[in-house]
Amino acid sequence: MRIFEHHQAEYAATLERLADRGDSDLAAVEPVVAEILAEVRRGRDRALIELTERVDHRRPEPLSFDRSAMELALAAMPTRERAALELAARRIRALHEHQRDASARFTDGDGVELGWRIRPLERVGVYAPGGKARYPSSVLMAAIPAHVAGVRELYVTSPRPTQEILAAAFLAGVDKVFDLGGAIAVGALAYGTESVPRVDKIVGPGNLYVTAAKKLVFGRVAVDGLAGPSEILVVADDQANPRVVAADLLSQAEHDEAAYPLLVTLSLSMAERVIAEVERQLAVLPRKSVAEVSVREHGYAFVAGSLDEAARVATTLAAEHLALLVRDPEALFAKIDAAGAAFLGDFTPEAAGDYLAGPSHVLPTGGAVRFSSPLGVYDFVTRTSVIRYSRAALAQHADAIVTLARLEGLEAHARAVLARTDQE
Repeated sequence: MRIFEHHQAEYAATLERLADRGDSDLAAVEPVVAEILAEVRRGRDRALIELTERVDHRRPEPLSFDRSAMELALAAMPTRERAALELAARRIRALHEHQRDASARFTDGDGVELGWRIRPLERVGVYAPGGKARYPSSVLMAAIPAHVAGVRELYVTSPRPTQEILAAAFLAGVDKVFDLGGAIAVGALAYGTESVPRVDKIVGPGNLYVTAAKKLVFGRVAVDGLAGPSEILVVADDQANPRVVAADLLSQAEHDEAAYPLLVTLSLSMAERVIAEVERQLAVLPRKSVAEVSVREHGYAFVAGSLDEAARVATTLAAEHLALLVRDPEALFAKIDAAGAAFLGDFTPEAAGDYLAGPSHVLPTGGAVRFSSPLGVYDFVTRTSVIRYSRAALAQHADAIVTLARLEGLEAHARAVLARTDQE
């Protein structure tokens, strides 16, 4: 990890560069992805098989798994792992039950009835990665909020879905799991085939090809966002335990060589102690080959001059995961304007949020938390505005509506009002 102190010229320049880390090289893969999507759209099921054989060098057999296959996978899991998965599912579901919103109507002071109607999406597709690691937790974190929202048909795509993926899908209320990966899976969900239903929204993390595919199909379907590499920002004061700080940093570094382990401290001494601890833990980490690249290429430590400066750095970086290992985490958090998920205090590891705490771990990356939010129930519903005028209410507003319509040169709009108020 590279260290930058607040009095150095490189400090501000590095912060500014990292603030734009969300710029990804999607253009490099978009031509290939666009051709895959076009083949899926033309060839449907036949294309899914041919593309999987050509791209992944395998044939998906079977192409899909139904609820009974998922239930058998859950039953076959070892007792300890099954219990942990079931506990996570219960906690995630319980948290998201609090995010339900209700339709509402009210009458304003002018006698106009206004409100909104909330309805769940009809069909949703969840992408579950199957590359460097398996993530049954991501199935729970993406599918359960959709199920709680009331989505009527829920599907998962994952290359070579394992027993754990199928078990998680059963617990999340998924209707069917498809053995499809990458841009092929996104295309199948976006366009529909003989076997894969076309969905209204695609959610879930994936690699560069998945992200490029989501970008290209957006507009035909909704997507949750364009996710990049995982990232964590740990803010540690001088009372923090370097061993704990290093462990939190490595918990994200082991995800991907492109992950960002970021640190803000209040002293050079603490930064150096944490980095020494990172090196010690790296040496015995099973996924050292992955985490080491992340630390060497994307690891940064900033030595801030004060907690206020640390808060400014955290807001600038707008990290996916924010861990506050300081004496008063609540006070510091109040000064930070942007974070995907905040982990407050010495006993709140980021791993708790990844697996068991309850909020979805599907989070914006690359600084996108400045304008977007964690995946939740609110991502799987639509809102319809509801308006109802009485004769008296329209008569009261008629002159203003007609005036504004004519201001914009839209006479038919004006006449739609006048026809109802006998003013033509």
